[in-house]
Amino acid sequence: MTRELEETLRQAARQGIVGDGQVAGLAAFLAAHGRYIPAAPAPAAAEGIADPPRDIADTEAPRFVRGFHDVLITIGIVVALVGLSGLASVLALLPAVILLSEVLVRRQRLALPAVVLTIAFVQGASYLIGAMIGSVAEGWNTVTYACAFLAGFPVLLGLYYWRYRVPLSLALTLISAFALAVLLVLALPGRIAGTDQFVAEHSLASALVFLLAALGLFAVAMRYDLSDPQRQTRRSDIAFWLHLGAAPFLLYALLAFVFLDRFSVQWPGGQASLAQAAVVIAIVSGFMLVGLVIDRRAFVTSGLVSLGAAIWTLLRQNAFEASSYVYVAILAVGVVVLGVGIFWPALRRLVMGFMPEGIASRLHAVH
Repeated sequence: MTRELEETLRQAARQGIVGDGQVAGLAAFLAAHGRYIPAAPAPAAAEGIADPPRDIADTEAPRFVRGFHDVLITIGIVVALVGLSGLASVLALLPAVILLSEVLVRRQRLALPAVVLTIAFVQGASYLIGAMIGSVAEGWNTVTYACAFLAGFPVLLGLYYWRYRVPLSLALTLISAFALAVLLVLALPGRIAGTDQFVAEHSLASALVFLLAALGLFAVAMRYDLSDPQRQTRRSDIAFWLHLGAAPFLLYALLAFVFLDRFSVQWPGGQASLAQAAVVIAIVSGFMLVGLVIDRRAFVTSGLVSLGAAIWTLLRQNAFEASSYVYVAILAVGVVVLGVGIFWPALRRLVMGFMPEGIASRLHAVH
């Protein structure tokens, strides 16, 4: 079995042409029967010229675009759905999305249209669920309505993933299920206590529930990540979307402990103290460290707003001029993003050098 043959079949698996579990067997069969001829080396390689450096981001981002054809189809989807929603009822979005998914996702396996259609499916499902419960929701409180509204998403999105195998749809299924579980856990004691203000009245317990749910979602994301450390299958794409949802969920669950006095992660009126701002910066820094270890940039981007707000608070309470501290905070966040982005490979090699071999070997390889 040649490396070229296996890589070609893995590319076919990523595009949905063959199944992930068929790669090894099919490669062995073709190699044994002489049906595969390795590609000739490129002229540059034959002349001893080094290959261009590999894109450092290609192992994390899900496979979105295979060509401008995908972009063109996606533009057509967006324009057609917007036009349809304007001419007909918004409830017409759902059957239109299903029809387009049958052609573009199930048959043609187009990656970027699959993502856009999944998002459109969520929007259509929102309208449908809202219309279904709207007629019977009179007199419901906010928590009850939110639970009823969220209850339909795991089912509908789960069915969409079962039919079309779009990684984003499975990730959204799990995220909506975790969000529903949090609401149910918080609603039950409130119903027993006879109050609609359970979160505000029991902020510590509520923050703990949020944290446990966020850790559970992160654990599920890591399970998909660890099952595909080379990031060559659909499981890696599912992990990407799960991390994208779990990172802000986990961040703001931790920040809830910092602002227990009002169970908020905002800085209304600059009321946050210097100690709270310092703790926020420490939490965001810890998230960046976790992102480096697992090689997921979602843990860096999720904390940028909080980092900027914390820096803004520190500057404001240290007598900086009002005309300058906002721009200093923005500049600081920009410098952090550029620094981490540019030096990501070097920083990750440095961090992974301190990790035990048993843990490092299960994570995505350092490049």
